[in-house]
Amino acid sequence: MNDRWLTVVAGALRAPDGRWLMHRRPLEKHHGGLWEFPGGKVEPYEIPVDSLVRELREELGIDICKQDCKPIAFAEERVSAGRPPIVILLYKIGAWQGVPVALEGGDVGWFTPKEIDRLDKPPLDYELVARVFAED
Repeated sequence: MNDRWLTVVAGALRAPDGRWLMHRRPLEKHHGGLWEFPGGKVEPYEIPVDSLVRELREELGIDICKQDCKPIAFAEERVSAGRPPIVILLYKIGAWQGVPVALEGGDVGWFTPKEIDRLDKPPLDYELVARVFAED
């Protein structure tokens, strides 16, 4: 992590039935009410996959192993207003312990790729969704 851009990690959790988990941001936050892949910012002392493990435990109450996290895509802001641009590193996750719940507000839901296409999302999540489902 550095002061020139903000590194964010996100997890694309895929259930055995082929649906994907999306998190709706709390209304009071930036991009409130929009659906995204869950995750959060990488702290200066962390490598991205360690941050993902921590963030999904804090946000969703699940435990994941680093070995179950496969990097699959990234997206970056080209322009940002008065703040460092965001770079999101997305990992595909097919195994976890626990039942995901929205511990920090908002909501979670399981969706097919077609349903996810119709969800309102932050700009970078539109890019990530297109990349994830292009591989599927």
